[in-house]
Amino acid sequence: MVKLELDQVVMRRMRENDIETVKAIIKEGCQGTENRLILHILTRPVCLLLLATVSSVLRCFLHSFILALIIPVFLLIVYLKFTMPRSTGVLGTSRPYWDYVGSSYRGAQDETLPNPYSRISGKPPPAKGKARRRTKPKAEDKDKDSSPEIVDVEREKAAGQVWVADCEGEIVGCVSREGDCRLGMRRFCRVVVGCWYCREGLGRLLVQSLEQRERQTGARRVYAHVPYPSAVGEAFFRKLGYRLHGEVGYDGEKEEEDEEQPERTFLGFHVTKVFVKDLK
Repeated sequence: MVKLELDQVVMRRMRENDIETVKAIIKEGCQGTENRLILHILTRPVCLLLLATVSSVLRCFLHSFILALIIPVFLLIVYLKFTMPRSTGVLGTSRPYWDYVGSSYRGAQDETLPNPYSRISGKPPPAKGKARRRTKPKAEDKDKDSSPEIVDVEREKAAGQVWVADCEGEIVGCVSREGDCRLGMRRFCRVVVGCWYCREGLGRLLVQSLEQRERQTGARRVYAHVPYPSAVGEAFFRKLGYRLHGEVGYDGEKEEEDEEQPERTFLGFHVTKVFVKDLK
C-alpha cells in the first residue's frame, strides 16, 4: 500500500486527456460488482421460480436433467452480461461507465475543489498536477491549452461532471455527479479510488469536498447510488452521515415525495441502494 499525502491532492475537473485513465480506474474499481449483481438477481425467489419452470419444460424435450437445469441458467447469465452494463451500469447510474465518462462535460480546465487537509497541515497544495512526460508534444494539445474552454451551463447540466483526484500528475481517484438534477437535489455516483490508495481517506475527501461545493451552489440534499451487494459502499456512506432510502430522517420525518428511486433491471429487481444526506 502506498502512503498518500492528502494535503497534496488536487481535486479538479476531468480533462479531455484524462478520459482513458478515468475509464481504467472505474473499470478496475468495479471488478466483481457485475458478477455479484448477477448472483443477487439469480437468487431472487421469482427468478428461481422462473428458472425452475423453464427447466421443467426443457425436461420434456431433453433426456438429461443436468442439461435442462444448466441451459436456462447459462442463457440468463449471458443475457444479463450483455444487457446489464448497457441498461443499469455497474456503479449506480443509468449509463455504462464508458458512455458516462465520455459524454460528461469537462468544463473549465482550472476548476478545482477545496482541499481541507491543506489548511490543517499548513502546506499549500500544488496549483496544478505535473504534466506527464511525452517524447514529442502534439500541436493539437497546445491549441487546447492555449484556448480555455467556456463553461456552457445547459450542456453541463445535461451531461454531469466528473472530478478527479490528481496527485503529482497521477490520477488516483474520481467521483461523478449526475446531470439533469432537480432543483436543490444532487446525485453522486462512481466514487472510485485506485487500488493502491484504498483506506487512505481519499474517497471521503472527494465526497466531502464535492458536498461543500454543492452546498455553496444552493443544493440542500444529495443522493448516492451504491450497487446493491456492496457492503463496503454502504458502510462508507453511512460513516459520512448518509442514511438509506426509506429510513426516517434526522428530524423524524419521512422522505419527500420526489425522492430518488433505486435502479431496476431484469424482472424489476433493485440493483442499487439509494443513500441520502441533507446538506446544512
